[in-house]
Amino acid sequence: MNVPTCYCDVSKKRIMYFGMNPGPWGMSQTGVPFGEISSVRDWLQISGPVGKPPNEINARRVQGFECSRTEISGKRFWGLFKDLCEIPENFFQTSFVYNYLPQQWMKSNGCNLTPGDFKVSDMERLYDICDPIFVKVLQLYEVKTIVAIGKFCETRAQRALKKYLPDVPIEIVYLPHPSPRSVNNNNWDQKAIEYLKKYDILKFYKTSPTK
Repeated sequence: MNVPTCYCDVSKKRIMYFGMNPGPWGMSQTGVPFGEISSVRDWLQISGPVGKPPNEINARRVQGFECSRTEISGKRFWGLFKDLCEIPENFFQTSFVYNYLPQQWMKSNGCNLTPGDFKVSDMERLYDICDPIFVKVLQLYEVKTIVAIGKFCETRAQRALKKYLPDVPIEIVYLPHPSPRSVNNNNWDQKAIEYLKKYDILKFYKTSPTK
């Protein structure tokens, strides 16, 4: 995979956009959070071969950049920052995207599943693995603000910080998930901009990157 170094270095990032888990036509195809094909290839300028799992569901095969399907969540998310930032460097100067659980879950018929589809009691062992890793990423990048995309991520961030970093002043703010499954979500980009204005985050995407 060919990835520009500015996307994945370990320089400090003020803002983490905190997502849930891969969608079948986005990150599951490209390995990039909210990784809708055209956004990753044409705006983020990421390319290269993508490996396959040992067993695949016929309806959800990993085709990498050859996948012809689009993912609305990823198209909305990266499309917003393309409009705001013009070039990816203006986003990654201060921000990055992290998915809580980088695994694709599906039913045998290919129906997508998310952690929120399960009972909390059934997920506790997984949370005990994912929460400490999430916290280590926050510490590595010295994150100041977590933008939790959806209520599941907002809850996980709150609980992880309370348990592992109770004395560290990291702000958690909420952003509606861009999924078309969400009710009344046709104007997600407009709503997202209003949220970013309210949190005083929008200003970080209006300047050119530091040379």
